[in-house]
Amino acid sequence: MTDRISLTGLSATGYHGVFESERRDGQTFIADITVELDTRPAAASDNVEHTVDYSQIAGRVVAHLEGTPVNLIETLANNIAADILGTYLVTAVEVTVHKPQAPLQTVFADVSVSIRRERV
Repeated sequence: MTDRISLTGLSATGYHGVFESERRDGQTFIADITVELDTRPAAASDNVEHTVDYSQIAGRVVAHLEGTPVNLIETLANNIAADILGTYLVTAVEVTVHKPQAPLQTVFADVSVSIRRERV
């Protein structure tokens, strides 16, 4: 059995992208995170120490969105996933990074990359 905790719509200004203007001007990046874990110990004890503190996860994700620029949102998503798996006792993490202001020459609503990583 796997339970899931999701954080949706974490938003921050970042400087990721392959174009000079993206690195110079920045843009909004949005992340959706779902972690998988067994929440039964937390439910039984009603103690946050027996689960993940999602406010801490949110802070770490925003730090990546605002942090050291990377060229690709694929890299950004992978970095976020690796950080969460390396920090918290979760069995898997799903990360979607949205780039709604991507420099496309057409009308669009969003560009996103979604990945799933599991503890091995």
